[in-house]
Amino acid sequence: MNFWFLLLLGLITYWMLQRSVAQITKTPVWLLWLVLMIPALLWTTWTIAYGAKQPPPKALMIWPLIVCPLLYWVLFQWGRHSLKGTHTEPQKVPQSQPDIHNIAEPAPVRPIDPTEETQLRNCFPWSVYYIQNIEYRPQAIICRGQLRTTPGNAYERIKANVEKEFGDRFLIIFQEGFSSKPFFVLVPNPQLAKPNSRAQQKITRPGLALILLALTLVTTTLVGVRFAGVNPTMLTSNPAELLKGLPYALALITILGTHELCHYLTARFYKIRSTLPYFIPMPLFLGTFGAFIQMRSPIPNRKALFDVSIAGPLAGFIMTLPLLVWGLAHSDIVAQPEKTGLLNTNALNPQYSILLALLSKLALGSQLTSNSAIHMHPVAVAGFLGLIVTALNLMPVGQLDGGHIVHAMFGQRTAVVIGQISRLLLLLLSLIQPEFFPWALILLFLPLIDEPALNDVTELDNKRDIAGLLAMALLIVIVLPLPQVLANLLHI
Repeated sequence: MNFWFLLLLGLITYWMLQRSVAQITKTPVWLLWLVLMIPALLWTTWTIAYGAKQPPPKALMIWPLIVCPLLYWVLFQWGRHSLKGTHTEPQKVPQSQPDIHNIAEPAPVRPIDPTEETQLRNCFPWSVYYIQNIEYRPQAIICRGQLRTTPGNAYERIKANVEKEFGDRFLIIFQEGFSSKPFFVLVPNPQLAKPNSRAQQKITRPGLALILLALTLVTTTLVGVRFAGVNPTMLTSNPAELLKGLPYALALITILGTHELCHYLTARFYKIRSTLPYFIPMPLFLGTFGAFIQMRSPIPNRKALFDVSIAGPLAGFIMTLPLLVWGLAHSDIVAQPEKTGLLNTNALNPQYSILLALLSKLALGSQLTSNSAIHMHPVAVAGFLGLIVTALNLMPVGQLDGGHIVHAMFGQRTAVVIGQISRLLLLLLSLIQPEFFPWALILLFLPLIDEPALNDVTELDNKRDIAGLLAMALLIVIVLPLPQVLANLLHI
């Protein structure tokens, strides 16, 4: 089993590296692959030599997870700087729409008339952004030059100049180039295509949102009855038993709704057009697939991208904490079975998560010992799912909230590398906790690149950088299992 899992992991890892980083670094793909596979190779070798009953020493478990990502980062950056030194563009660079880096042939039709080029050049004062050349693409005008002031000031000045000359014909995008030189891109404004469209006039559907909320309340209540220990066959003879499913349903909907509502309100604060939160009802498993909003206009800058992205997980986590602690305090202590699972709410081992273990000890005190598990109250189940939802959303991959957060903190290209490492680390973690393997597979199918902000160059302030690092620390304490040293101190 270990051999086949290692083979599958190796093939997936090599495929991911070949598709995502082979074109943006000169470091050989096989070397990057070998560095990332070292932890799995070491653990598999130990298991073959000593058997599954003797776990590897903690140093062998922890240090490869620290050293190998750092070595990968050094090798990747070395190859990236070497590639820059050649002054050549790669054949293929992954980019979100619009693709402004790699279009083979310029189209004969230009987004502006030749007579308008002088007007466009006048929009770039030499003291702000000294323009050197203009490239015309089928759906974009790329303006390259030298930045002479701060990125934020340059974007605002040039945006105002372009709007003065051309009105709202274009969206003005400011991005970091492959050679670390920022450039401007003008693309046709998509909102001008159908100015009288009802979809453009009204994107929120309160009626649909309320119907989905009501259906989700029904499905989560039905599932909550099972978590409350009620036999479903009793519902026909005693419908009042259905009320026992409401604590789970209301707690879970509150957590998910708070998460999405804060996304929505923050987007509205930055004048980003977005839909209301929509719940996805499901009659089985957890009762819902979650909730979502859709943003229908570009994000203005990395500050807005960060604030919108972190608002949901932060608000959802704040709402989760009191519900989870209350639910744990009203849960029962049971003997720990021989086989436990991450979603076994009838006998959950709190050591699956550092944060869950700390909260369980806080709520249950001395009742919780090393030989005990928790038969979770329905509200505790909802709170535990809130932790899982927070962790999944904070994964720094692609279009997840965590992917947006690292994009806002470090830029789009660095976020791609962080997302790649994160996907592989979760795969490695699934060797220790097989319950994470389905989540690792889900992340493999998520694209690593998300849409850039209009001003994707201006960096965040220190407060937001610290908040982003704390969000990543929160992810770690939710996902990682409780170390034995800390378990001994807590007497768990």
